Amino acid sequence: MFELAEYIGIIAFTMSGFFIATRNKLDLLGILVATFLTALGGGILRDIAVDKTPFTFSHNYPALIVVSVLLTLIFFKFHRKDSIENKPLFILSDSIGLVSFSISGALIAIEQGLNLTGVITMAFVTAVGGGIARDVIINEVPFVLKTGFYGTVSILIGVVLYSLNSLYTISFTNITILFILSLALRMVAYYKKWSIPLK
Repeated sequence: MFELAEYIGIIAFTMSGFFIATRNKLDLLGILVATFLTALGGGILRDIAVDKTPFTFSHNYPALIVVSVLLTLIFFKFHRKDSIENKPLFILSDSIGLVSFSISGALIAIEQGLNLTGVITMAFVTAVGGGIARDVIINEVPFVLKTGFYGTVSILIGVVLYSLNSLYTISFTNITILFILSLALRMVAYYKKWSIPLK
């Protein structure tokens, strides 16, 4: 289940990173760096935090997936499309990446026997770590800090998976349901412009 969530997240965040890189008019090297950071950065940070060899460094599939998706997007000339960052394809791909990586991060934390704080942190870091690194190098305020309900979805996923594990009810079916509900929540939150008010 971990590898499935990881691969889905990599595909989705490769698309997300590519769209943001092209919106910022980066050259090919810039697009490669921004995309690899978005797709793989969070997972690398997660694995280092739990003292594991990063999944990306021990398996060839992550890099191959990123390159394949990049070539497909370039072949279909997505880099020439205007304002795609606010289009449904970008929102969907970014949301799928957020949910998938939150799940994979939480599962790794649970596997390592971390407590609730650890599970939430690993879910959050895996989901947003790469995006934060990408935004820093292109000199933008990290996306997660501008959209109030973005990181909240990741935190909720960590809490739910920790609870399921505590009740010995983690299963493929339950994780699939969590994926669908979390994705729906993120999409609704985006289009309804939900945020966490500061009062």
